Amino acid sequence: MTKSIQITDSHCHLDFPDFDDEREAVVDRAIAAGVTRMVTICTKLRQEPQVRAIAEKYGPVFYAAGTHPMSAADEPMATVEDLQALAQHPKFVGIGETGLDYHYSADSAGVQKQSLAVHIEAARRTGLPLIIHSRDADTDMADILTAEHRNGAFSCVMHCYTSGPELAKTALDLGFYLSMSGIATFPKSQDVRDIFAAAPVDRVLVETDSPYLAPKPFRGKRNEPGYSVHTAVVGAEVFGLDYSIFAAQTQANFDRLFSKAAAYKAVA
Repeated sequence: MTKSIQITDSHCHLDFPDFDDEREAVVDRAIAAGVTRMVTICTKLRQEPQVRAIAEKYGPVFYAAGTHPMSAADEPMATVEDLQALAQHPKFVGIGETGLDYHYSADSAGVQKQSLAVHIEAARRTGLPLIIHSRDADTDMADILTAEHRNGAFSCVMHCYTSGPELAKTALDLGFYLSMSGIATFPKSQDVRDIFAAAPVDRVLVETDSPYLAPKPFRGKRNEPGYSVHTAVVGAEVFGLDYSIFAAQTQANFDRLFSKAAAYKAVA
């Protein structure tokens, strides 16, 4: 039913060792499932060359890079100039992931905020979307995004959104996007589904965050980009839409936010 319908996995981690033994097969399975584009995310800038190489090898794969908040205290502080230089690559389409994580790394909140500010400025200067990770930091995240957006506009996606309704409203009011992961398919995630149901459907993306967070019916197993179809099926149910209509809407949403990926033309 879904294989001929196209969607995009807007956030995955194809460089992780979980995929080392069959990366090409994983990409091929995604394409067979109807996933025509994947954005693989670099979480430590020193690993950017490896992530870039994956995007260069596989036609449907694009990439983004930044310093994950859980690594902010252990990695060299990124500079705006670093990120601007990386953004010159034709398949580099986003800034991050960056953000705040107080669940595991609350003790580094100060340096996380510094890192986030660098990434926001890079998003402003490059015009590329900011990719935000936020966990147990709703108030600080809402305050920072609101203040920074007032100082100069930028685009943004709240990746793997599982935070509360207040942060979701703040993000949406700023014109940002929410990305739905496999968590939305879990039986006990009705609160997450309710947040998405209250969002404008033209502000929703789907993702895997693979190799993590496999959706039903693969929960507990290694996730991969092709499984984003299962999340998109649930997304269609949340919005009361036919799957083909919801999939087309998420494609249009991705094209609007990740306009550099949408405009990319492979060199023959």
